[in-house]
Amino acid sequence: MARWKGCYTKKGKTSLIYFFENFVMINERMEQAAERKIIFHKFIEWYFFEHPQRIIRGWKNLLKFNLEYFSIPLLLKTLFSPWKRYRWSYGRGFDLRRYLEAFVSNAISRGLGAILRIFLIIIGIGVEFLILIGGIIGLILWFTWPIVLVAGMALGIWLTAC
Repeated sequence: MARWKGCYTKKGKTSLIYFFENFVMINERMEQAAERKIIFHKFIEWYFFEHPQRIIRGWKNLLKFNLEYFSIPLLLKTLFSPWKRYRWSYGRGFDLRRYLEAFVSNAISRGLGAILRIFLIIIGIGVEFLILIGGIIGLILWFTWPIVLVAGMALGIWLTAC
């Protein structure tokens, strides 16, 4: 078997096999570096695009839940309905005393219902506003957290270097 001069390396492998082994090793290192870049890219995509959408979706669900919890649309529709459906009958015939008594009692019941419903509507809108402000603050904190983290690490390194 004839051997070509310079065909073997110091390890005893042909230069072609040695070349492919190095190529595979370099290729694996490049793939690892690419994976790191892909992981970093996926993290950026998740942190700044995907997860904020989830936060906003959850925030909208909280706002909708609050509207249903305080029944604000229903309270607005039934604002001047009698409270707890307490109603007095006018009775048969025309008796002025009974007519005025029923009218005043029904007006008080409707007024009481309106006052309590307005109170509940104000509380519901106040909680809705707090959820709105909390969501805005949460999103601002979510987007500024990486800056705060990097600034804190830089400050810590700077303080230990001094």
